[in-house]
Amino acid sequence: MSVSSSVLTVTAIILALGIGAQVVAKRLKIPSALFLILIGVGLGPSGLGLVTSETFGEGLSTIVGLSVAIIVFDGAFQLRRKKLQLAPKAITGLTTVGALVMFLGTALAVRVFLGTDWGLSLLIGSLLIATGPTVITPILDVITVREHVETTFEAEGIFNDVTAAILAIVVFETLVVESMPLALPGGFLARLAVGVGVGAAVAISIRALLVWMTIPADDAPRVARLVVLSAVILAYGVSEALFPETGVAAVAAAGLIMGNMDLPHRESIHDFNRDLTLIVLAIVFIALAALIEFDALLGLGIGGIGVVVVVTLVIRPLVVLLSARDPQFSRNEMVFVSLVGPRGIIPASIATLFAIELQGAGQFDEAQILAGTVFLVILVTVILQAGLARQIATALNVIPMRTILIGGGRVGRMLAERLENRGENVVILDTDQETVDQLQKAGHTARQGDGTETDVLEAVGTGNAKRVVAVTGDDDTNLLVAQIARTKFGIENVLARVNEPENVQTFESLDVTAISASEATAWSIDNEIERPELAHWMTKLGEGHDVQEIELTADDLVGQTIREVNSAIPDGCIIAVIGRGEETHVPSADEELDYGDHVTFLGRHEAVEGAVRRFHPHN
Repeated sequence: MSVSSSVLTVTAIILALGIGAQVVAKRLKIPSALFLILIGVGLGPSGLGLVTSETFGEGLSTIVGLSVAIIVFDGAFQLRRKKLQLAPKAITGLTTVGALVMFLGTALAVRVFLGTDWGLSLLIGSLLIATGPTVITPILDVITVREHVETTFEAEGIFNDVTAAILAIVVFETLVVESMPLALPGGFLARLAVGVGVGAAVAISIRALLVWMTIPADDAPRVARLVVLSAVILAYGVSEALFPETGVAAVAAAGLIMGNMDLPHRESIHDFNRDLTLIVLAIVFIALAALIEFDALLGLGIGGIGVVVVVTLVIRPLVVLLSARDPQFSRNEMVFVSLVGPRGIIPASIATLFAIELQGAGQFDEAQILAGTVFLVILVTVILQAGLARQIATALNVIPMRTILIGGGRVGRMLAERLENRGENVVILDTDQETVDQLQKAGHTARQGDGTETDVLEAVGTGNAKRVVAVTGDDDTNLLVAQIARTKFGIENVLARVNEPENVQTFESLDVTAISASEATAWSIDNEIERPELAHWMTKLGEGHDVQEIELTADDLVGQTIREVNSAIPDGCIIAVIGRGEETHVPSADEELDYGDHVTFLGRHEAVEGAVRRFHPHN
């Protein structure tokens, strides 16, 4: 078999196994990175031997580089300004103070446990700053966390990938090769400026080109996708030609800028990016995992295990504690972020490149320690942190239960907006693809499908939902959805829109909360007549105002009076109503709270959120 046909066969096997693994991972709700790295090890020299360092030859660095460029661009393209504003303190902290602590802490651990010189220690420390979208994206594909947690993971992955890639090459050149520590800051800033500058220039140019081009409507989305793909490759290639290892910064900048522009055919570009990412993720993860040399890992001995333990169980939690203190993060969410920080492709690819250069210079021991340490941390964090991410999230109760909303019309859309403004995790299901596209474009999580079909409801997570709401314009459809939710999935909280008043009793006989459209309209008009100010305030919920009801689970508050706990409630919030058993009432100042009380807070959004955290710490 010729070399070219051999490479083609290996590539076909990698693609087939990689894409198949991602399908299986999605089905089993396990991050695909775990399967991909295990497949790579199985195909590598330690397994079947189908993939070795000679398989792709010198072309491997190019393949990995372009693959990483596509993955990083896709991740940055999704980081809209609105999302970044969800957790600005945590994102800023993790990408500045957090990156610095991880860099220096890891370097110190390597120095202490492996006895390397400071140059090699700092090189390994710089590489292990990165988490990256190659490992974070597969986790978030199968685990639903609150949006501020998701955004923090995504932003940390993108920004710290850039930092790691640039810092590593500068450390390698100034400390490992030339011993010029004073050139470190200047070299880092110069490369960062070049990468960001190239990426910004390409993004602005491509946007202008897409707006300027006159293309037939049928061909416009396809042309836009190809133009953007060309832009990714151009930004990466030009930046790498100017300064090695700045291509990641260029594509990250291009993706971030283009993602926040009013770009023609955005949804089509986004879908194309996601499909490409699935393909290249399979190739690059398996190809690099196949290069893991277990002799190098075992050669690290107890010192290698010590580095892994310190990096994952000491430095990572310290990083989160110091830099990700954000009021909207619950204690369990902070712990989750601390325990899940797997390393990805950036450190693997750059460590491989540097190890080859060190071997060429006769520094075989240094090359073994570099590659062995980096791959050991990647292997352990992918297997344990990525592989067990869902179990960790479940144990910490950080996976928000979903509200499944059937019907994406005007009522469904307005209800989804109000729920999402209060932090609810809403999935909208509608039979019309055009409606779904509009909902997705507006930022909602929407899926196309018939809500009266059990397998469709199961696919959107109804089995783990906390409520199902049927709001279509057809009572028969809403009734069937309600029946399936109650009988097939055992959902206790089922609500339905009832368009014909005479059908209300039928819904209520199924123990479904029926909302009569006629009565709701009459109630709204009556409120405008009798209590207009309250009505106006209620219609602006989510726009600075909030009302939330929780069940009291904080043991230290049980037995205390309303007067005593008022100090624990932020200004701008009051306890409006308490429900106990079948009774609901406005509490007096001397009333004592009891475990399981249903407490309703009313006030400013931030104040209500603070009160909920205090009264219901696991919410």
